[in-house]
Amino acid sequence: MSEKRRDNRNRILRNGESQRQDGRYAYKYKDLNGEIKFVYSWRLDKNDRAPAGKARELSLREKEKQIQQDLFNQIVPNGGNMTVLELVEKYLSLKVNVRHNTQANYNFVKGILKKEAFGSMRIDKVKLSDAKAWLIKLQKDGRGYSTIHSVRGVVRPAFEMAVNDDLIRKNPFGFELATVVVNDSVTREAITRAQERAFLKFIQEDNCYRKYYDGIYILFNTGLRISEFCGLTIADIDFKKKRIRVDHQLQRKRDMEYIIEDTKTKSGERYVPMSQQVMDCFRRIMDNRNAPKQEPIIDGYTGFLFLDKNGMPMVALHWEHYFKHILNKYNSIYKVQLPKITPHVCRHTFCSNMAKSGMSPKTLQYIMGHSDISVTLNTYTHLNFDDAKVEFDRVMEA
Repeated sequence: MSEKRRDNRNRILRNGESQRQDGRYAYKYKDLNGEIKFVYSWRLDKNDRAPAGKARELSLREKEKQIQQDLFNQIVPNGGNMTVLELVEKYLSLKVNVRHNTQANYNFVKGILKKEAFGSMRIDKVKLSDAKAWLIKLQKDGRGYSTIHSVRGVVRPAFEMAVNDDLIRKNPFGFELATVVVNDSVTREAITRAQERAFLKFIQEDNCYRKYYDGIYILFNTGLRISEFCGLTIADIDFKKKRIRVDHQLQRKRDMEYIIEDTKTKSGERYVPMSQQVMDCFRRIMDNRNAPKQEPIIDGYTGFLFLDKNGMPMVALHWEHYFKHILNKYNSIYKVQLPKITPHVCRHTFCSNMAKSGMSPKTLQYIMGHSDISVTLNTYTHLNFDDAKVEFDRVMEA
């Protein structure tokens, strides 16, 4: 019978284990591709002490256990030698027919990973603490919560794909973002009815900005998304049935290409009812619309209601600038300042006003084009005691 191999402490070594002359332990094995691989450690057992001056790491037998488990589970060794950036690029290559805004976000995330050392880490080396530390670093470097949320929204499913492809054992990004970085984003709250009236009155009476009054009034009183609003054509306004047809949105890409896209979700396709005041606004807009020498045609759509000085359809960026300039002028004149007001604040304000007026959540969900009722119901959390008191009295008197 052959004598069993032992280490310098007279402990029996298992198959594949050996100890080098410098005292370091080695384990020899074959990976899934049949290639000979080695792992090393200064400790044989987890209870051993590391030699003086040597960093403490997993013992050789702890590493053996991981290797054997990976081989049993068919985990590809070394994460396929894929870096975080390469993983994300592979994940995004499988995303086809995405909206241009989504594609722009994907490119933005890849741009960040190209600049960060984290992007060149091998995926099997990324631990939970590494993932958390990187997101914290992004915030310390000045990245906002919404940006970090977008980055994680791409990296997390990419690592999940790596888990499903047997490249790694578990996803290091499987944690709640709010438990790691501070949510410093500014919530776009609805404004009060008094603030809305003050803002609209100022626009209506201002010689410079009164030309935008009808459009802004419509945004406050229909709940349209700004891209839906910009995509409206004359044919979408039905005065007879008092409704607005919403079945597309207008976008302009970074290269200044105008495109028509479907609504944000399938639920976004809807008819939005119009009040008499909203219809009056649309009539004035059509009456005052200066038809260009050549009507722009975007993906088969023409007759856009709002055109810029070049005769091209206005896009979200135009209206965001108008809101910003109007608000700055208002706040420079009056001591009582208005909060930030954007086209999306108009939508949120409309939703809140309808909720306060007692509109049923399902009806409001349809008008807003929300695909999930929880989005609509969240509006009701913005109600205060006065709103509750009015509703309570109404129910009690019924």
